[in-house]
Amino acid sequence: MSNIKNKIISFEKHHYVATFTKTNFSMNTPILALKNVTIFQEKTAILNDISLDVNKGEFIYLIGKTGSGKSSFMKTLYGDLSIKQGEAHIVDYDLNGLKEKDIPYLRRKIGMVFQDFKLLDDRNVNENMLFVLKATGWTDKIEMQNKIDEVLENVDMKHLSTKMPHQLSGGEQQCVAIARALLNNPEIILADEPTGNLDPQTSVEVMLLLRKINDLGKTVIMATHDYALLMKFPKKTLKCENGTIFEVVQKAV
Repeated sequence: MSNIKNKIISFEKHHYVATFTKTNFSMNTPILALKNVTIFQEKTAILNDISLDVNKGEFIYLIGKTGSGKSSFMKTLYGDLSIKQGEAHIVDYDLNGLKEKDIPYLRRKIGMVFQDFKLLDDRNVNENMLFVLKATGWTDKIEMQNKIDEVLENVDMKHLSTKMPHQLSGGEQQCVAIARALLNNPEIILADEPTGNLDPQTSVEVMLLLRKINDLGKTVIMATHDYALLMKFPKKTLKCENGTIFEVVQKAV
């Protein structure tokens, strides 16, 4: 990672297991590259002169206080905020001058997971998945159902496919949201405070799921303010502070 200041902080280690289909990747291939990027909300600069590379297969935490720029950073990566200064590439897309018509295609290569789940309340779990597949160009009913069954099985939620969102716990809803993010086999998962509405034990379960997805090839960038999770599951960490981003180097104790 280039042009990032280093700080030292101590964390403890944790081990875990889960089941997924493995994918091939190269740890040396940048999936995200930013060079001298300044991120704006309207005309206000939120983050200044950011330069960094993220390689395929990395797990990156993004930490910082509320209002420090975490969400603005994530929104820039999935095309919700435009790049006005600097150079930015993600999953082979140039974010500079990204056209509105290209954003749906970009988002097919990016899986997004949010704090508030964003499930459609008037549809059951299976129908929520079907909606996403239809919206991203799938047409074959058998292929769509097979894909839905696959991702729900991966997160151990297939048995709840006919349940409505309000019938699920918060943790179950987030696991369904993660399954939804995997539908189009994305190259990168952007998780914005995915454990923010969950109790500590459920947060750990969701983290086990995200970490195993990463362990088997998916790049994950996770914005969080839950420092207990960083202590249990240490990985490369970036911090938003004072209008910039710097790397926090984790040191096991």
